Amino acid sequence: MDTGSNRTGRVGGEVAVASGASEAGGTEADEVRDGQGLGSRAPGFIKRRRALHLSWQVGVFVVGLAVVAAGIVMLPLPGPGWVVIFGGMAIWATEFVWAQLVLRWTKRKVTEAAQRALDPRVRRRNITLTAVGLVIVGVLVGIYLWKFGVVMPWKIEDQ
Repeated sequence: MDTGSNRTGRVGGEVAVASGASEAGGTEADEVRDGQGLGSRAPGFIKRRRALHLSWQVGVFVVGLAVVAAGIVMLPLPGPGWVVIFGGMAIWATEFVWAQLVLRWTKRKVTEAAQRALDPRVRRRNITLTAVGLVIVGVLVGIYLWKFGVVMPWKIEDQ
């Protein structure tokens, strides 16, 4: 759990960073300037009291775990499983640096995939593959109907 060990402060007008470069590639000083700093987003009165902050983190972890577990249950069942899992990760990201980094990585990958999907060449390829797939399915359904005909379940005669 992150208990605020990577806090930043101002020294002589510049941002001083306690832990150097972050795992995301940039420095924490860049993230602080951008308003995207890592760490707890708990209210100040909670951060000031260590026991209260620890209990806050445990509560956030339990709520996030419940939401992620519900999302995992929804994967094979009807429901928006992945959306709920990412919602649980967002809950965790309000308090834990590791979840913030995972969420940033996920957002970056989704953005890259969306940009690739909008590329005209990729769209043409996808449309062509979809059309070919539909033609194949149509031919298979036509062959089945030609060979066996249409038999509705309510018209099946008892034998």
